[in-house]
This record gives sequence, structure tokens and C-alpha cells, in this order.
Amino acid sequence: MSDPTPPSPLVWTDDGQPRSRLYGDVYFSTEDGLAESRAVFLAGCGLPGAWAGRGRFVAAELGFGTGLNILALLDLWRTTRDPGAHLHIFSIEAHPLEVGEARRALSAWPELSDLARLLTDRWPGQARGLHRVDLPEVSATLDLAVMDAHEALEGWDGRADAWFLDGFSPALNPGMWDEGLMLLVAQRSAPGARAATFTVAGAVRRGLQAAGFAVEKRPGHGRKRERLEASLPGARLATSSPRVAIVGAGIAGAGAARALRALGCQPMLIEAETPGAGASGNPAALVTPRLDAGLGPLAALFAQAYDRALRLYEDTPDAILSRGVLQLVGDERDLGRFAKIAAADIFEPGALVLREPAEVSQTLGEPAPAALDLTGALSIAPAAILADWCGEIRLAMVAGVTCQNGVWRLVAPDGATICEAEAVILATGHQPLWPEPGIRPVRGQASWIEAPGDVQAAAWGGYILPTRNGLLFGATHDRDDAATDVRPGDHDRNRATLAAALPQLARRLADLPVDGRASVRATTADHLPLAGRAPGAADGLFLLGGLGSRGFCLAPLLAEHVAALILGAPSPLPKGVSELVDPARFLLRAARRGRNSVSRVPR
Repeated sequence: MSDPTPPSPLVWTDDGQPRSRLYGDVYFSTEDGLAESRAVFLAGCGLPGAWAGRGRFVAAELGFGTGLNILALLDLWRTTRDPGAHLHIFSIEAHPLEVGEARRALSAWPELSDLARLLTDRWPGQARGLHRVDLPEVSATLDLAVMDAHEALEGWDGRADAWFLDGFSPALNPGMWDEGLMLLVAQRSAPGARAATFTVAGAVRRGLQAAGFAVEKRPGHGRKRERLEASLPGARLATSSPRVAIVGAGIAGAGAARALRALGCQPMLIEAETPGAGASGNPAALVTPRLDAGLGPLAALFAQAYDRALRLYEDTPDAILSRGVLQLVGDERDLGRFAKIAAADIFEPGALVLREPAEVSQTLGEPAPAALDLTGALSIAPAAILADWCGEIRLAMVAGVTCQNGVWRLVAPDGATICEAEAVILATGHQPLWPEPGIRPVRGQASWIEAPGDVQAAAWGGYILPTRNGLLFGATHDRDDAATDVRPGDHDRNRATLAAALPQLARRLADLPVDGRASVRATTADHLPLAGRAPGAADGLFLLGGLGSRGFCLAPLLAEHVAALILGAPSPLPKGVSELVDPARFLLRAARRGRNSVSRVPR
């Protein structure tokens, strides 16, 4: 069988220089790549002067390559930024390098070794899509788009203050320099944005001018006689940091608190009971994606959310109970569907592997069908994640929210004001404080047993996973039931679900005492989450919910999207994906049908 791994896009020349296998061009100047980055891109974009007095600055790049330009940018940023300022970086790379190749290339500049270690230790993946890298040590966030440049810019919602145009030579890679792409660069630029590039090719110059940039030739670096600097008219408006309140301390609210703090905001998190009192309170949870063989925006949402959740949960190692989940095949249709999904480029290489029945049976210790092995999937202890992410919590019951003159007031049952904020995130599960579109409760009771020995996490129509002291299995799924009493009959249902898939394990557990918990999941009419501005509300009210049974997969990424909307930062979600979770989608669909099936709440 041939090796399915594609060849590296990089080759090393005899003198140890990295060169593109695909385009035959160098990744950086053979004389001094770092000096070129500083002269062409940093100085060419007027840095560091351009970010003086700015609390938030956005830099974008065409051609991530080895990451050298980004390291040069971070090195300058960490020594010249204003206190409390945050840097957002958006970069595009259709042919990402593996981390070992990047480390070798960047080792030429020991003066950047600490930054290179930060970046390569969190090196973005190779799956097609957007990858977020947190760099809190230097107050920066990197979003890398692994895809074609046109697709990446069409989907990005950011507005860059500085552009590094660093694709391979226009003669060798014209698709990175065409007029349509330059127009997208202009459309994704803030007023007053500056762009810089090493090339003075006529097509590039004309493309930038046609897009609205004023273009000037400047002395080049090294052996290059000239380079280009470009600028757009106008000046970016100053932004302020709003006060933000979050209602609800489940995984959605905790994720929002973490995401806002990562962007330099200190939110107030309000909870009526305790963290995880609702659907996030079981002793263990699976982190797995919804498997969609359509491989469109829906599949992309879950693939990106899954990858982001895994990376973030790895930073709380005490939360991880086990790695790897076997998704058991139910019928022949599943086999074909799983094979298609495993081969898709929206997941990392080796992240999903189709296993034969003999291998699955050996792992589970009893006869079993084939399975899709989610090799990186996690079983986690939710309490550890909530404790790490929530931060300080204010205990209060929020009975309502009102807005006056741009300020939201959170009201207690007795009418007293709990707090005021310019922005509020409602992460209240199935108990909305606003007329949320399509929210329905689904009761789920999970069962757990204290038992010695390890258990392999697996899922089918039900699931089983380890806890700290035994195993958890379930769960029931009862629509429009919001009761949380624990029912013996539901434990019996969970045992029957387990027995249908793993009868030998079920028999071993039959005489052991069972404990459990019932909670209510929030779902929507189209089974997709809500993450964005509340429809029908004044500015500043946001919804984060409707996560169903995939909360621990979806919440971290969707929380970052909502945090970006609030703070005016670039979202990690491509536009086609963010539209899927926009709470206003039901109104938009009704309008397209020519009728309003959801009543609008007056402002």
C-alpha cells in the first residue's frame, strides 16, 4: 500500500536553505531572512509607530511559510506595544509545513529562539480550515487559514491595519498576486491600512492601485533594488473596551470568560447556583465532533470546534481522564460514511482511523463491530475545566435584562440591580432570559458506577467513558422534559442501551450499585447552536447556547466567536460557518420565505 502522507512542500538545498518544492522559490532571503522581514514588512508598514496608542492592532499576511515574519513582528510587538494592548495576526498558508521543518528553518536566528519555541510548541495543524494559536506571553493571537488565499479572505471578517504580502514570486505563483486577491486585501483592510511587499512586479502594483491603495516604490533589501509600500486613505477609529457580563457558569459561560480574558477583557461571570449546576455538571464528558459526511460548512464547524477544544483542554491536564474514543459502526451505511469522513482534509492526518472488527473487539474485550477511532478525542472531568476557566464568580439569580442608553442592566427577582454592562452574554442553557429562537429542553439522565480498572471510551447510540473512580454510561434523551429528578427507570434504560452494544461489560456491571444525575440540554429547531447577537435586541446582547449534547466540543470555539463580536476583534469562524450559528438565522429564513414565522421583540 502506498504511503497516503503527501510529500513535504519544502526541500532543503545543499547549503541548508528551505525552498518550495511546489514553486521553486525560497521561503526567505538567502542573505538574511530576518533582516529582510524587518526592513520590508515591519518598516514597510510603519511599525511600531502604527500601533502606538492602540489597544488592539490587526496584522495580516499572505504566505505564512516558516513563520519568520510573524516572529519578527512578535519580537517588535513585545518591546514596543502599549500596556494592555493585544495583537491579532491573520495569516494564510495553502501548503503548511510540519513543525520539525519549521524548527529547523527558524533555528538560523537564535535571537528569536524563545519566540520560536512558543510558536512551534503550539504549531498550527495541517487540516484545511482556520487554526487559532494563543500567545498570551506576548499578548497576541494568531489565526492561520490553511486554504487557498481567495477562499481565506472571502471568509475572514477581520479588518487589518497592516498587510505583509509575502507569497512566492509573482512569476512562479501568480494566484497569490492577482487583481481579485488584491481587491479582497483592500476589502479586508481598516481605514489607513498599510501594505508592504518585496516585489515591484507591474501586475502587483496595478492590482493594488486598482483596489484603492496608493503605491510607492522604496529601496529594496539586499540584492533587490526596489520594493513596494502601499496605503489606504483614512484613519481607524479608536475603540474602547466595554464592560461585559456573562450569565451562566456552565461550559458556555466558562468558555466565554476564558475567551474574553484571552483578548484582554475582564468579564463578570454571574451564576445562580454553582459552576456546572446545569448540563455541564456530570463527573465526566466526551469531547467528540458531530460526524457529517456532507463535508460542507456544518462539517467544517464541528471539525474546527473539535480541534480547538482538544488543544484548549490539553492545557488543563488534570481535566483529562482518557484519550481516544471508538465510534462503533451501526450498519453498512456507517462504514461508507465513516470512511469518507476519515479521508476528509478538514481533520488532521491520523485523527480519524477506520478500525476492523477484530481490532475493535480486542480493544473492548468482547465482540464488536468496526469502528471509527477518534484517536485524539478526550474524556474529561468538567469540574476541572470549569474551575480553570470561570475565574471569579458572582453568585446571583438573574431574573431579567433591560437596556437603556446603551447600558444593559441585570435584574434580580426583587428588582434590584445586580450589575450593569455595555455587553451581556446569555449562556443560560434551556432557561433563556431573552426570547431565544427555537430553544427546546431535552432531559438526559446519565448513570455511573464505581468499578476498578480502565474502560475504553466508546459511542454508538449510547456511550461509555471513564470517570475518576469508575465509568459513566448513558444517556437518556427525552424531548420537552425539563425535570431533573433521578429516575430508577432511566438507569434501567441506560443499562439496556449499554447491553445492546457491549453485553459482556453490561453483565459484569449488572449487580453493582448505580448512581446518576439528570440535567437538561438546550437544543434548537435545526439542531445547531446559537452564537451571536440576540435578534430583536438592542446592541450589546449576545446569545451562546443551544449546544445540545456537544457542548464540550462546541463551546470553546463559539465562545471565542462571541468574544470577538463584542470586542471588535477578528472572529475565528469563517463567514460561511458563522452564519450557521447566527441566532438571527431563523428570522432571515422566514424573511426569505416571505413570511415572518418568529415574532420580533420590540427594541
